[in-house]
Amino acid sequence: MTTETPDALPTGTVDAAVIGGGAAGLNGALMLARSRRSVVVIDSGTPRNAPADAVHGLLGLDGTPPAELLARGRAEVRGYGGLVVPGQVTAAAPAPPAPDGDLRFTVTLADGRTLTARRLLVATGLRDALPDVPGLAPHWGHGVVHCPYCHGWEVRDEPVGVLAVGPASVHHALLFRQLTDDLVYFTRDTSLDDDTRARFTARGIRVVDTPVAAVESDPTGITGVRLTDGTVVPRRVLAVATTLHARTEGLSALALPTAQLPADMGTHLASGPAGLTGVPGVWTAGNATDPMAQVGASAAAGALAGAHINAHLATADTEAALARATHTPSPAGA
Repeated sequence: MTTETPDALPTGTVDAAVIGGGAAGLNGALMLARSRRSVVVIDSGTPRNAPADAVHGLLGLDGTPPAELLARGRAEVRGYGGLVVPGQVTAAAPAPPAPDGDLRFTVTLADGRTLTARRLLVATGLRDALPDVPGLAPHWGHGVVHCPYCHGWEVRDEPVGVLAVGPASVHHALLFRQLTDDLVYFTRDTSLDDDTRARFTARGIRVVDTPVAAVESDPTGITGVRLTDGTVVPRRVLAVATTLHARTEGLSALALPTAQLPADMGTHLASGPAGLTGVPGVWTAGNATDPMAQVGASAAAGALAGAHINAHLATADTEAALARATHTPSPAGA
């Protein structure tokens, strides 16, 4: 694989800064760069899907390793003049407006460098929080999965266990039942009503109410779930509905509005059409605002937000040009 050369952080004001170098951020930057906007992507290099072997459900690119897909995206952004700068954003805040009243934002990186931008696209993604079960976390992204559409085909016909975390796990179980005939539902500390139990029985889903003690494994991966009574239920795959938290570190000064996900499944950034937040000049796209979006949907949302930002800038540029024309003295003798 070709080694990438990081871009230098520009010293002047750019049209847009994109915080986050995943599918949403890169596609937003691509739309802006293709519109001849100066755009800088700040990429922390910690994408949510890094543990996964491949991206799935993305037409034409199914099976592509996540790192390869993102490398292609960075090359495409750079091909149109956009910049991709490695770094961790520690602060993003409104700055004094330009003399013509146009918005300004200051983005500060962990090493102290700063960038001034007219508009911001927040595409920071989210963080998955797994239940606190000993032995579970090391298998995240391989033997421990969360999305039947992202990983389901790859675990088809395996002995699958669903570790319940709440009401969302019932739906989870029904989706994974489509992929395997051998499914066990571990209720853990959640309740399961009689109607749901009857539905599980009808679908051949075994329910285990004994509390879970730990996940057992060997060098090949997960081997089973150990219960508090010492019983080990053999499993090769565990499905878990994670708690989802939008990554907002360093963004507190923007005061971006957040919202709770249903069933206490986490938080996300609230946004309207095209990812516009309640903060003038700031858009958001991808998993930070739409936690259930797969790579294709995140990329599409980034493209839409990028186009919207470009249109917003075009309006601002026109207003500024009109103001200059209105206040320019007429040539002598005119």
